[in-house]
Amino acid sequence: MPAALVLLTLVCWVLGGTEVPVPGFLGGMVSMRLQYFTPILVIGAILYCLDRRLNASEITAVVRIRRWDLTVITTAVVVAHLPGLIVGMDIPRNLMVLIAVALIVRRLSNEAAAGAVCLLLLLASASLGRVYQPSGQPTGEWWALTLYPADSPSAWAVAAVLFGLGLLASGQRLAPARSFT
Repeated sequence: MPAALVLLTLVCWVLGGTEVPVPGFLGGMVSMRLQYFTPILVIGAILYCLDRRLNASEITAVVRIRRWDLTVITTAVVVAHLPGLIVGMDIPRNLMVLIAVALIVRRLSNEAAAGAVCLLLLLASASLGRVYQPSGQPTGEWWALTLYPADSPSAWAVAAVLFGLGLLASGQRLAPARSFT
């Protein structure tokens, strides 16, 4: 994951301001800065690591491996705030939101679905979440959290709550399947 964070920082720093066309869900194209999509690099690394399990070793471990997983994820989010000082604090906030979504979707489905839902959330926010004020200035819909400005306290509060819920959902043990025979 450190390599993913370094790659995120480099891409944001070098190419982050580049506008890329994004297909709109209602037709047409929307342009977004490339750095808006860079948290997917870290999400992919986290989901890849969570998918690689040694079940026999993890079942017999003294300390539950799930705790270590959650510690590493939390550390990655904390460390992502350092490059955020260089590339913008909206990147670590969006990373928190996307990790929360990925952990919740992973709990309900699998890693592939979690990554796809994160990308779909970014695309939906980019194409459906941006509206224009009468003055012509773009603004985000209330639900498009990833489009909020970096200094929005409400966006940070919602991101922190979502991240906590994602960690909580990921840390819960799945109930064993019951047999009624």
